[in-house]
Amino acid sequence: MKVLFVPNYSREAAAEGARQLAEWLEEQNVEVAWAPDKKLFPNAPADTEDVNLVVSLGGDGTLLRAARLVGYQEIPIMGISYGHLGFLTCGEPDEMFKLVEAALVGELHASKRATLDIEVEFEQEDDSTCMEHHFALNDMALTHGARGDMIVFDVAVSGHHIDRLRGDGFVVSTATGSTGYALAAGGPIVTPEFKGMVCVPVAPHTLMARAFLTSPSDVVEITISDERNADRLFYADGQPIGDGKHRGIKATVRRGPSDIILLDHSSRSFYESVSRVFYGKAGQ
Repeated sequence: MKVLFVPNYSREAAAEGARQLAEWLEEQNVEVAWAPDKKLFPNAPADTEDVNLVVSLGGDGTLLRAARLVGYQEIPIMGISYGHLGFLTCGEPDEMFKLVEAALVGELHASKRATLDIEVEFEQEDDSTCMEHHFALNDMALTHGARGDMIVFDVAVSGHHIDRLRGDGFVVSTATGSTGYALAAGGPIVTPEFKGMVCVPVAPHTLMARAFLTSPSDVVEITISDERNADRLFYADGQPIGDGKHRGIKATVRRGPSDIILLDHSSRSFYESVSRVFYGKAGQ
């Protein structure tokens, strides 16, 4: 048995909790591995070979980092909340040992969450193009740059042109990401059982543009128009895509080839989290 820790090293309580949990697991002959510190080694991968469980210790951002490290490998992930919202996490620090023990013996509920497979095409100085490929659990976002200029772009789904939009950007999210940037942009909260994508315009300059849902097999294409020479930035789960030197001209988003497995208390955990975080009904 092998457990990979992904702590938020910047939070002293999370790092100390990870050390205590590591000592407890090693006493039970469970092998422990550690993800590198993101601030010191921002692009370093984690060794996930033979890992049976990933434990995230931090907030939802730390769990999203754990998901990026796992990618499409379908290694179960559980989160211990040392953050503010803890929407994606499984429990609090005082439950940590009990929850990890339950996870190791298969007693926690496994929620399969759809992922995104993202390709962004960039224009280089010599007019050639290059492509970047990214994983996301939450979303892909197109946003404007520091100048705040309106972006003009076309949206198509599986080859069918939907509209040319003018606005601050566009979000393509999973059901998991529907409670993140997509929600802030006016999109719906979607149950994790939904396997399609949630498409939400960000501050569109029209009264007609609305969020819409796709089927799991659909492909969403966002193509930047030459109508306006505006800055445009692409993000996967809040992490920048590209080096900032080349202009993104097109994003293609489809469902990932496999899911992320999140461990939680029960199939009701999602709705309990929605009630607690967005409606302020903790403990009711």
